[in-house]
Amino acid sequence: MRYLFIALAASVASASAVAQAPPASPQQLAKQHNCLACHAAATKLVGPSYQDVAAKYRDDPKAPEYLATKIKQGSSGVWGPVPMPPNAGLNDAEVKTLVDWILAGAPDK
Repeated sequence: MRYLFIALAASVASASAVAQAPPASPQQLAKQHNCLACHAAATKLVGPSYQDVAAKYRDDPKAPEYLATKIKQGSSGVWGPVPMPPNAGLNDAEVKTLVDWILAGAPDK
């Protein structure tokens, strides 16, 4: 019984530590979800640079919602013929983190 209690306590402590982990930075999210395979901050790769995206949508108040949808559902034809695959595995908070970072021009900090 004692070992069961210790194992249960360790499991709860471990789950608590995971739940309180700090949120991933935008750079970490972009790397984890393979965004950087096609995008860079200042240089066009397969897709547009994040700075080009920020410039295009700078004055558009609907840009955050629009880009969040594009990230989650994928896109094609906006920046050329190569489609961007959907990133449905991102939760809403992660998408918001990425969109805010992209619209800021993907700063290093």
